[in-house]
Amino acid sequence: MKTLIFATLLFVGIGNVGCKEETTVNPNATGTTGTGTGTTTGTGTTTGTGGTTTTATDYSTNVIKAFTAYGAKNVSSVTVDGDYILIKTNGVPDHKSPYFKGSAWESTLYVNDTRSSFKQAPGSYVAAINYTFRIPKAPKESSSKKSLGTATIGIALNGVPLFNQYAAGNTAIAVGTGEYVSFDLYGGHPSPNLDYHYHIEPNFITTAKGSDALIGYLLDGFPVYGSKENGKTVTNADLDAYHGHTTKTAEYPNGIYHYHTTSEAPFINGNGFFGTAGTWTK
Repeated sequence: MKTLIFATLLFVGIGNVGCKEETTVNPNATGTTGTGTGTTTGTGTTTGTGGTTTTATDYSTNVIKAFTAYGAKNVSSVTVDGDYILIKTNGVPDHKSPYFKGSAWESTLYVNDTRSSFKQAPGSYVAAINYTFRIPKAPKESSSKKSLGTATIGIALNGVPLFNQYAAGNTAIAVGTGEYVSFDLYGGHPSPNLDYHYHIEPNFITTAKGSDALIGYLLDGFPVYGSKENGKTVTNADLDAYHGHTTKTAEYPNGIYHYHTTSEAPFINGNGFFGTAGTWTK
């Protein structure tokens, strides 16, 4: 696909969120304690005379299976590289949007958004951008929680970047006003650099797969699910400060820490990553 590079004016959600450092128990740790030199297999912690070693489950098979099953054409590869999973995508959404106006896909993917509340950012359109996301294949809780940093915090299964809950100038996005009203029918819009992204639930995915479906992964390797769990709508009160909790899911029947989308801020992620974040480049 032809990459379009064009300068345009549009607000972008880039924020820095400070979070308190805290020490908590790894929800995935189920190891054993011994008195020898200590070895660890599978998931858990083994303590011996040689010190303490903490390992976490390798979930690379789960991640690869999730992206393969979704089958987004813009995701060119999902591979394992050492301790990380590499996901390559051009970020072009797999659904229609008014932001395809003026793009290379206008003839097939443009749709007029007639909602009275929608305010399209002038001059903005979707462009193909080569991203590489590098997330841990064996995610585990970090003892020193880090702030979200720049806007990009993860990737949806359809290859579109997930952004944090902040607009330009570290302004928190609020429902029904400001940047929020520029989100299209499926909850996305382009940044000034023309990279299309979601700050809120990508409802094209949840409409097709269900509100309780797996929708993607954050940079720390932990999965993100929709706004329901076991038939119940998830609220902020059900989640921790990072917008997640540990339960069993369809893809992780033994239980795993995971994030949920909610209809209220912070929408996808809270005051930092629960685990240690990987990286992304473009």
